[in-house]
Amino acid sequence: MSPSPLLLEVIVQTADDARAAETGGADRLEVVRDIDQDGLTPSIATVRAIQAVTRLPLRVMVRECDSFTVSGAAELAALQRAAVEFAALGIDGLVLGFAHDCTVDLETTRAVLDGLPDIRVTFHRAFDTVHNPLAGLDALRSIPQIDRVLTSGGNADWTTRCAVLRRYAARAGNDLTVLAGAGVDETAIGLIASDGCVCEVHVGRAARHPQIRSAPVSADRVRRLRMTADRRV
Repeated sequence: MSPSPLLLEVIVQTADDARAAETGGADRLEVVRDIDQDGLTPSIATVRAIQAVTRLPLRVMVRECDSFTVSGAAELAALQRAAVEFAALGIDGLVLGFAHDCTVDLETTRAVLDGLPDIRVTFHRAFDTVHNPLAGLDALRSIPQIDRVLTSGGNADWTTRCAVLRRYAARAGNDLTVLAGAGVDETAIGLIASDGCVCEVHVGRAARHPQIRSAPVSADRVRRLRMTADRRV
């Protein structure tokens, strides 16, 4: 039996982005605002508008500033409110991540998810600031809501990054799914598909025309990525 195609997650900011991503063959959407700041919490109106135009599963960003820390009680309360409001919409899950002193910030993560035992969560690239990523994966297992970890696998070439992602996936086992992100383009997807290091990829610029963060999602660009993701060996 041949391997399954890679799951393709596309970052979207608007209902038009969501339509284009679905038309092109995306499997899941990550909903954000301010993509130039690596994604911040979108408005609930935006999430509802996207839900109205697509049946694709949505993972929604919960992040109030362009860092991986929380400044104080007011910011934490805003994160908690957003998490509760999005969960009430019946979305597929949340996207969040916090780190402190180069380790996973479990305390803040638990605090944001308090009272939401059934929500699913992608821990985003705060993970890439952790000095001991394998220990970080072990720590994230202690939070049952987290089912995915988004990571670049480092800053090297994609052959090297595939080897790192393979190690992460082995450590994650059946508890966590490793989602490859950061600079994932058509070439990277081809290498990941051939290597088989992970089963899911996360794209931003590569799904847009022109290929800059602020550009709209292009159905044609997503379609090309979809075709590459389908060519697993």
